[in-house]
Amino acid sequence: MKRLVLVLIATFALADSFITKDEYAKMLYKNPRGIGCDKCHGIDGKGLVLGRYHRDDNTTVKVIAPDITHIGFQKFYEALTSAKHKLMPHYFLTDHEIKTLYYYLNKKRTK
Repeated sequence: MKRLVLVLIATFALADSFITKDEYAKMLYKNPRGIGCDKCHGIDGKGLVLGRYHRDDNTTVKVIAPDITHIGFQKFYEALTSAKHKLMPHYFLTDHEIKTLYYYLNKKRTK
């Protein structure tokens, strides 16, 4: 029995990952730090209406999360690391996590 446990521990220790890159990217997009990107940007990253405000002059203003599927990596990176955005939460993501999110959005776009 001890040998079996040692073999299982060694097998898991040598494995690269328990989940695939695609699974990790999807999980990260749906819940990077408490609230997922999909809640504002949608499952496909194209953006959702976050709210509507009715003005006194009978016009309606929509607050829409931007489409994040057609932006370059530098702009994407800056949006996630800059504190200047008023509506978007700051997630404190690692560079690896940001690259994984960008991969996820671009993978979906090429399908």
